[in-house]
Amino acid sequence: MLAVSQELGIESEVIPRIATAFGGGIGGRGAVCGAVVGSVMAIGLKHGREEAWQPRDKGYALAQEFCRRFEQETGSLYCRELTEMDLSTEEGRKAFYSSDVPIRVCLPAAGVAFRLVMELLRRPDPPADD
Repeated sequence: MLAVSQELGIESEVIPRIATAFGGGIGGRGAVCGAVVGSVMAIGLKHGREEAWQPRDKGYALAQEFCRRFEQETGSLYCRELTEMDLSTEEGRKAFYSSDVPIRVCLPAAGVAFRLVMELLRRPDPPADD
């Protein structure tokens, strides 16, 4: 999220803070990978709506394509499946941090997420119909 916002030239002191609990599949629960969640939030930074009544089609389409491509490249959207570890337990967290999983799995997954989301966000918008 932070790297994407920096690439887009969006600065805010809240950006690193709002992503704090993404790790380990949302607070260590093994759910959706934090890199995926951060990437979807980054899509919203560029293509999010400002008012509730505005359409969200562009953001939804990009999020769906991002998730499809991320899953295709990494094998899963879920932390527990990617890491093959249960970070919701003290034992699981200890095993995780004493293993090579953060370097072997998480760092590459974050790299895939960054590359994919930037590819999508750099895509030119189609011309508007007149």
